[in-house]
Amino acid sequence: MKSYEVNFDGLVGPTHNYGGLSYGNVASQSNSQQSSNPKEAALQGLAKMKALMEMGFQQGVLAPQERPDVAALRRLGFSGTDAQVIERAAKEAMPLLVASCSASSMWVANAATVSPSADTADGRVHFTAANLNCKYHRSIEHPTTSRVLGAMFADQQHFAHHAALPAVAQFGDEGAANHTRFCREYGEAGVEFFVFGRSAFDTRYPAPQKYPARQTLEASQAVARLHGLRDDGVVYAQQNPAVIDQGVFHNDVIAVGNGEVLFYHEDAFLDTEQMLAELQAKLAKVGGQFQSVCVPRSAVSVDDAVRSYLFNSQLLSRADGSMLLIVPQECQANERVWQYLQGLTSSGGLIREVKVFDLKQSMQNGGGPACLRLRVALNETELAAVNPGVIMTAPLYGSLTAWVEKHYRDRLSESDLADPQLLLECRTALDELTQILKLGAVYPFQIN
Repeated sequence: MKSYEVNFDGLVGPTHNYGGLSYGNVASQSNSQQSSNPKEAALQGLAKMKALMEMGFQQGVLAPQERPDVAALRRLGFSGTDAQVIERAAKEAMPLLVASCSASSMWVANAATVSPSADTADGRVHFTAANLNCKYHRSIEHPTTSRVLGAMFADQQHFAHHAALPAVAQFGDEGAANHTRFCREYGEAGVEFFVFGRSAFDTRYPAPQKYPARQTLEASQAVARLHGLRDDGVVYAQQNPAVIDQGVFHNDVIAVGNGEVLFYHEDAFLDTEQMLAELQAKLAKVGGQFQSVCVPRSAVSVDDAVRSYLFNSQLLSRADGSMLLIVPQECQANERVWQYLQGLTSSGGLIREVKVFDLKQSMQNGGGPACLRLRVALNETELAAVNPGVIMTAPLYGSLTAWVEKHYRDRLSESDLADPQLLLECRTALDELTQILKLGAVYPFQIN
């Protein structure tokens, strides 16, 4: 039976704005308060989805969330009609209104951790929604994320869904941004690679000094237990605290893996040699041949990696066995990074081609190609069980493009977030979107 890695890209929401909410994310903070272009952001994301679909890769789409989150503001003490809640929040606590308007759910690498059926004890694909409790504006996402994923992967014979872990610091979970899977074939048993920034209970692990480590070892271990993963099918590795303090807030900003290959920066991990040896040994047990591509700091500094998002790329397997790297335009603009990539692809190694995409709107808010997609390995039967409305096709691309053109603003500033009309625009758009994607009622305004 054939198997595939399907990339489900996040559709950028109508309230895409530069709120500068993510401490530790250099791009997010440096572009704070600038005006954004939600329409351009959504169209850039759709263009990437269409391009990958046309290259022959399986591609899906994951819906955005309702914003502003008026229910979240009500829980914080703002009352009255929806318009009054927004007006009061804007007047009394603008940072809370900005947080409630965040379109950060576009970065669906943080939506959940996914384990394919070949790895799990019950032979189903398992999803655990990420609690994202390190940042308030992201911690409010997981209830809707769970409903959307449940509507996309509804067949309980093939799919299992777990609630987010307890929303406390000890179980900080940022989803697939700190999770990679290595395998010979997508439908065969593999090794799941969990990267953590700190341990909540074990003081032997060092922690960063400047920026927060968002993923804990304990959260990664809990997800592995929930998914029924074998001990010999899991490797845990600690992210280098020094690179977290340089703006590497998730592992997918400093490393990316696919198939049997890990592409990583020399400074990405602690105890790198031990970790590579464990990956090699465990993948060999299931018939795989682990390979790694290390980018030396002498060629690309951590600062260059963060500014260009070299590693926040998509590493994709092509039919001939070679690999394609999808990178943001910022890699081409960085002389050292582009020089390295030109040398990499001309060397005859594993990564043979680089394709560049304009994702400026997302990049300015701190998310690149890898942030925008959630990877789900599926066999043919499982793929057939996925809600067909979320699988990208040429007609769906046309419908979504027309939907964006109809509903999205082309300019959004912080002051615009106080406009109650924005909430009505968002709800109207999302109600229509659920019909396009055949999701049913997944948003609070549709349920309550």
